[in-house]
Amino acid sequence: MKIAIYGYGNLGRGVESAVRQNPDTELFGVFTRRSPENVTPVFPGTKVFPAADITKYKNDIDVLIICGGSATDLPKMTPSLASDFNVIDSFDTHADIPKHFAAVNEAAKRGGKVAVISVGWDPGMFSLNRLYANAILPDGKDYTFWGKGVSQGHSDAIRRIEGVLDARQYTIPVQAALDSVRAGENPELTTREKHTRLCYVVAAADADKKRIEQEIVAMPKYFSDYDTTVNFISQEELDRDHKGIPHGGFVIRTGSTGAAGENRHVIEYSLKLDSNPEFTASVLVAFARAAYRMSGRGDCGCKTVFDIAPVDLSVKTRDQVIAEML
Repeated sequence: MKIAIYGYGNLGRGVESAVRQNPDTELFGVFTRRSPENVTPVFPGTKVFPAADITKYKNDIDVLIICGGSATDLPKMTPSLASDFNVIDSFDTHADIPKHFAAVNEAAKRGGKVAVISVGWDPGMFSLNRLYANAILPDGKDYTFWGKGVSQGHSDAIRRIEGVLDARQYTIPVQAALDSVRAGENPELTTREKHTRLCYVVAAADADKKRIEQEIVAMPKYFSDYDTTVNFISQEELDRDHKGIPHGGFVIRTGSTGAAGENRHVIEYSLKLDSNPEFTASVLVAFARAAYRMSGRGDCGCKTVFDIAPVDLSVKTRDQVIAEML
């Protein structure tokens, strides 16, 4: 299976590494909007092409993994590429997923291709666990907590603001809320009561920091519903103290069973990640395998993680999966 990467930041580098760990995948190359000669891949043998040339290779690539940001890149990139390639993206603006799905679905069906959107750990693995838990405990409540960790999408959204040179955004669960859920108290929690957001921003020397801070805290769908703290620091401080990209979180569903709901249950799925982009990239490659297999069976259109049979994710055969994992 020949995989290509479209866009080459932290996530693209993660995909480049993940492909090496999967024996049935081969990296065709990286497509970048930058000058290819200015891109240094993780592995010396990786080929780098200009993004403008992507359609020249549509017969050579089995699955294209699109590694752009959700704020402005993916809403344009994925629909524009889905008619020529089987594609995977990690679009993570939850409120806009239905709109993104519709646009990508139209393009993928037009080209007879398979597109899988919103692949990663949330949306993605967390989404699956929410669905499983809801199906098993219909009488219950859902809770999702993210962090403490760096959100790539939110950090990217900050970097798009005029006058911002670099940024890291940490999402932090409110411990009291998490403890209450785990204790089975079934609290009613607002968005603001579940998480806080902590931003470290490197601003240009002549930038209006008050304007930048206001744009951040007022940004809809990203920061406006949270208690958000913005700290301006130097590039040296950011590189020294915030160079890692850890993340993680918890999906919890509390529910009851029995004639009178007398028996209580808690389902919890958690992730603790040293590298958010490398883990997300690993999920993307697994779903690229599924897209390739579905395409080979004549399927087309836009899919989500809900539409993928688990056996299509594994490098193992169906018989091996049944014998070893069931």
